[in-house]
Amino acid sequence: FLLDPGIAYPLLAGYVQETEDNEYVLVNNKCQCVTVTSKFVPSKENPGEDILERNIRILVPLKARENISDPLSPLRTNFVYRMTELCKKCDPVEIELGGEIYQAQQSTSCSEPETCYTYNRDKCYTTTFPFLYHGETKNVKAVLTPASCYAD
Repeated sequence: FLLDPGIAYPLLAGYVQETEDNEYVLVNNKCQCVTVTSKFVPSKENPGEDILERNIRILVPLKARENISDPLSPLRTNFVYRMTELCKKCDPVEIELGGEIYQAQQSTSCSEPETCYTYNRDKCYTTTFPFLYHGETKNVKAVLTPASCYAD
């Protein structure tokens, strides 16, 4: 896999969620199996001073497919992680400008499809497969993540 180290600075933007040990979750991308956290720890050189420590946890899924919705596609051998893509925020937010409320996105590359290395359990994935019934072959749609495709 490839981690693009030249663009790690957007992680300084802010804290999202705090865990029990004062560690802040900056990125939790379930689609690419990446979690980025940060916490303040005592400096080894100057114990009276705290420094910011960042941890990047990447889980590389075994037997991931090039096209996760196609179980017959070849196995993925190349994994690319770009910090700018992991940190982008595409959900629109409301901002006030000149007394009026506008919808804005915090990233400019939201129209590009996200590359997933595993199933994001919050999204519904389907595929089609040939099904032989009474001598006739039909393409049937199958659900790959039932929990996210069907409401309770």
